[in-house]
Amino acid sequence: MSLNYIILRNLRKNIKNYYLYVFALIFGVALYFSFVTLQYDPSMDEVAGSVKGGAAIGSSSVLLVAIVAIFLLYANTIFIKRRSREIGLFQLIGLTKGKIFKLLSAENLILYFGSMILGIGAGFAVSRLILMILFKILAIESVAKLRFSLEALQQTVIVFAAIYLLIMLMNYTFIKAQSILSLFKVTSTAQDRIRKMPLWEIVLGLLGIGFIAAGYYLSTLLFNGKINNMTGLMISMIVILGLVIIGTYLFYKGSVSFVFNAIRKGKQGYLTINEVLSLSSIMFRMKSNALLLTIITTVSALAIGLLSLSYISYYSAEATAKESSPHDFGFARVETKEQFVQALDKAQIKYSEVHMQPFMMEVDASQIMQKDFKDTVISTSVVSDSSVKGVDLKPGETRLMGYNNALSSLLSLKETGEIGFKTINGTVKQQLAGISKKAIMPYYYSKNSGVFVVDETVFEELAQAKNPKLQSAKEAAPADYFGIELADRSQLKKANQIFMDLKPDKKNISQYEYEMNQRNNMGLIMFIVGFLGLTFLITSGCILYFKQMDEGEEEKAGYTILRKLGFTQGDLLRGIQFKQLFNFGIPLVVGLSHSYFAVKSGWFFFGTEMLTPMILVMLLYTALYSIFGFLSVLYYKRVISESL
Repeated sequence: MSLNYIILRNLRKNIKNYYLYVFALIFGVALYFSFVTLQYDPSMDEVAGSVKGGAAIGSSSVLLVAIVAIFLLYANTIFIKRRSREIGLFQLIGLTKGKIFKLLSAENLILYFGSMILGIGAGFAVSRLILMILFKILAIESVAKLRFSLEALQQTVIVFAAIYLLIMLMNYTFIKAQSILSLFKVTSTAQDRIRKMPLWEIVLGLLGIGFIAAGYYLSTLLFNGKINNMTGLMISMIVILGLVIIGTYLFYKGSVSFVFNAIRKGKQGYLTINEVLSLSSIMFRMKSNALLLTIITTVSALAIGLLSLSYISYYSAEATAKESSPHDFGFARVETKEQFVQALDKAQIKYSEVHMQPFMMEVDASQIMQKDFKDTVISTSVVSDSSVKGVDLKPGETRLMGYNNALSSLLSLKETGEIGFKTINGTVKQQLAGISKKAIMPYYYSKNSGVFVVDETVFEELAQAKNPKLQSAKEAAPADYFGIELADRSQLKKANQIFMDLKPDKKNISQYEYEMNQRNNMGLIMFIVGFLGLTFLITSGCILYFKQMDEGEEEKAGYTILRKLGFTQGDLLRGIQFKQLFNFGIPLVVGLSHSYFAVKSGWFFFGTEMLTPMILVMLLYTALYSIFGFLSVLYYKRVISESL
């Protein structure tokens, strides 16, 4: 029997077990090739923003390689262990370890590089579609052309050839290290089944739940204003991350078994066939896979969280732009404003003008703060109600404007109460008559504290007694603000081009330009995170599926016994469905929970709306993740049908 015949026979025999591995390899190569093709595409230079599109794609491709490489190495570990008995038989019939290694290398060579060629073809086919999606997200008006990049081809071949060499090294090490006897024991080593749950495992289970709950609770306190320095914030974040990761590991190591054991005890040992196939199996399986599940859950939560935050920022771009620049165009200098309005008049673009003369004040807000803060003095701008449309205050009243979500999370204030404006003549008391999220001036006037509006007479009194040191300080806001609002919004792009031709500085701001920059920067991040998240989703789903394949083979004898006892295929399949619901559902739910609390703790720094973008991301992730649970049920259905 020739070596070539053995190779072809084994390929035909094992292809049913390798099909998902081959699919994942094709998918990984296609993603990487199309991703790197974007890096070398000349049209990526049109991506606006502070980060070059090609450079961002290139940097992210390193993470993509890491994800795919870890997956392929892990998948290879699973498959070579499944073939350990076959390797042992080859040794029994006289094949040397060297020849067995050559046989496996030849098989992998055909599967691996065949899949890589198909993956490159698939990546080339979808590269134009991916570029179109990116252009759509970034609102770039350019034609996406189909280009075959030789640089991308060369980089893909080098990267995946290196991964192939690592796989061969892993196979060589495995074959050399195993004796014939140990090869026959690799797949037959049963997991220890503990009938009575030990005390230490109960303690681990409770600690796991406690650590996760503590991490969640601390995340809600992260930005409550009590941590006033970056060092304290970083330490708090590291503590939260450590608690959640350790808690997740202990959750899989003990909490799942503890909860399911409590359910089993509550039933006094009288379990249905569904509960035998689901609860009893999972409470032992998850414990042995605790580290793997912790990694999958943590990275899943990270992917969902980052994608949610980037989508929140992208989704909220228009609202954020209005918060940062409440008028279509804002100017701090009258000379620049005059140049702009003259250009608008020349282009016959109608507009209205707003003029405000703010000045800096220190405000004693101790009476309206809902929590104990070390610093109760707010430094911000004050303006007259006569310059704010729709606001009319009485002497002795003041209103805080621009109190957005981020500010309300960091600085929790009451809507009414007494405040004091500090002047060189003493403190002027005023009653807070309301708080509004509506911004009236750009962000650099409010100093992240909102803007106080007072009656005209009070404004003049404060202006006479304002502290000159505050007005001349380096961080002081400009003494004037000019807002330009267009009468016809259809002329916004034309007006924005006029604005950009003036080459404005940072004190002059365009709401449209701010929004476009936000969409471009966060859209590119969202695209990259989504790409990496999709890759991890596919690879982690495949890993869990491979684990189910292993468990299915181990449990096949048990299904044979159950079928002989009279249980139908439908009875067993319902139990398997419950089992897969837990196997895939528990890591998914825990990952979603982690990402929810992570996003909730600081989403207000990224946008104005949390729930809608986050729910959309979670639903998409759940739908894609569920596909692997469905595939694993189909695999078990085949195992059950073959059990007799």
